[in-house]
Amino acid sequence: MKTRAFLLSAWLVVCSALGGAATVAVADDAAKSNNAAEQVKRQSSQPLNNAPVWRSVRSGAEHSTQATGREAGVLIQSAGETWRQIRNGPITLIGGLLLILVPIVIGLFYTWKGPLKLHGQPTGNLVQRFNTWERVIHWSTAITFVVLAVTGVLLLFGKHILIPVIGHTGFAWFATIAKNVHNIVGPLFIFSVACMFVVFVRDNIWHGIDWEWLKKAPQVLSGNAHVPSGKYNAAEKGWFWGGVALLGLVVGISGLILNFPNFEQTRFTMQIANITHGVGALLFMAASLGHIYMGTIGTEGAYKAMRTGYVDETWAKEHHELWLKDVKS
Repeated sequence: MKTRAFLLSAWLVVCSALGGAATVAVADDAAKSNNAAEQVKRQSSQPLNNAPVWRSVRSGAEHSTQATGREAGVLIQSAGETWRQIRNGPITLIGGLLLILVPIVIGLFYTWKGPLKLHGQPTGNLVQRFNTWERVIHWSTAITFVVLAVTGVLLLFGKHILIPVIGHTGFAWFATIAKNVHNIVGPLFIFSVACMFVVFVRDNIWHGIDWEWLKKAPQVLSGNAHVPSGKYNAAEKGWFWGGVALLGLVVGISGLILNFPNFEQTRFTMQIANITHGVGALLFMAASLGHIYMGTIGTEGAYKAMRTGYVDETWAKEHHELWLKDVKS
């Protein structure tokens, strides 16, 4: 009796499921028939007015297609228009203003204060600040960064600046070359950033003295105060963690998503990655201008340190006194 009852219950469950599926299928077919009938009726009463069809197309819902792949059944994705307006609107405008204003501020500061010079006379005794491997990693990262910055700026702003000068055909050639160079150099930059993080992270750990440096940063940067620091001061550590580590990670991950779309990312994922990449890259470039300034004309002897790997003992004492003591001990 129990076996019969179980079989009867199972039979009823199967019949209910089949009946439910059949009901859904019939309802779906009926809905499609009604939609088709409404379209035919509308064509008779309101020719050329196909608004319901286009509302359905623009809804983002998947429709029937023989193509395979994610979103293959989505003919129009309305979010793409939102992405276009954000990219060509606030990102281009605010990013462009940022890349103009930061160099102006740096130029005004340099005109006002000039470079940060040594107070004492060079001793002639050289101290190794960077070994060969550290300099190779730094320059590899710097060169790939500059290439990406130039090609990225060309892709984002080029149509506004270059088309009036060289025309659409000339810009098409420039944009094509820039896009391919950008895509090839991008992974090299990510690899260089990863190597830089591993090599330089040990000396960029935050210490209590760095807070004191931050408190007196305006006086230190203008040459009116001295705060002992390790191999890297608070500003350099801020660039390392905020620029190299954080923004490097942001532009790296978003760049890989854009560079390799063959992993079936949806259009929405690509749009989010593009906006994230653009914002991160613009902040990265703006911040790098300060780093480049301090590492070249802003601080006497800083460029020579990264070019040759050595600094004068006076330079080391005035800029990184605690590090010099560690080296000498």
